[in-house]
Amino acid sequence: MQTLTQVAKALTIAGSDSGGGAGIQADLKTFQELRVYGMSAITAVTAQNTLGVQHIYPMSVEAVKQQIDSICEDLGADAVKTGMLFSGEIIHAVAVKLRFYRFDKIVVDPVMVAKGGASLLREEAVKAMKDILLPLAMVVTPNIPEAEALTGLTITGMEQRKEAARMLIALGARHVVIKGGHADESEEIVDLLYDGRDFSEFKSLRTFTAHTHGTGCTFAAALTAGLAKGQSVIEAVAEAKAFIEAAIEDGLGIGHGHGPTNHWAYQDRKSTMKN
Repeated sequence: MQTLTQVAKALTIAGSDSGGGAGIQADLKTFQELRVYGMSAITAVTAQNTLGVQHIYPMSVEAVKQQIDSICEDLGADAVKTGMLFSGEIIHAVAVKLRFYRFDKIVVDPVMVAKGGASLLREEAVKAMKDILLPLAMVVTPNIPEAEALTGLTITGMEQRKEAARMLIALGARHVVIKGGHADESEEIVDLLYDGRDFSEFKSLRTFTAHTHGTGCTFAAALTAGLAKGQSVIEAVAEAKAFIEAAIEDGLGIGHGHGPTNHWAYQDRKSTMKN
């Protein structure tokens, strides 16, 4: 029987997705599938489904801070992921708590826009993310539009992606993963990892599907779970890549819009290989 000291634990600080495909729900599903105990501090409650975001109800700054305190004063966490933080005030409060509790393994997923196009981060919050949160990140995981918003670059190819990664390292992040799903590559997706010295590419064949809601959240959560279990960054990125690849390829096909991915696909594949 495992003791409490042997259980890897991860905390997600993000918004709630009522449709279950992204946000807190996707994070906790991913943690569970990767055998990590998941905890959450909710920054906003969204009314959304596969067709889009109908409304956002942000939590108060005090409510976010209290959730983090409640977790850290009792359970603790081996790694932390941030997702939708909504406002500069919440970003500042979260950063203060992360520093206070001396978290080292922090994954920042700079969630800005929902799959359907709804804005999930206020304009004034982008500067706060760059100035306050990125310097705390062990890994930051933007997609290409988010990398453009954070750096001001127009990214049209791999060289611009590498330049954006260098700029994000200069802002204080220790590792950068620029995800390639939004690139113009027709058959292949390339995720780019930069550690401040070396670049590594993680490649997969593209699955042409509309059911990709929550892919960014899920990838970052899988990476966080790996770090919580003691994996190196490159090991955690590799497993996160395999996890999201399986989740997209073995889709659920539910909803009338951008449907969710299949969070149990990765473990199903591992079980099949064992048998």
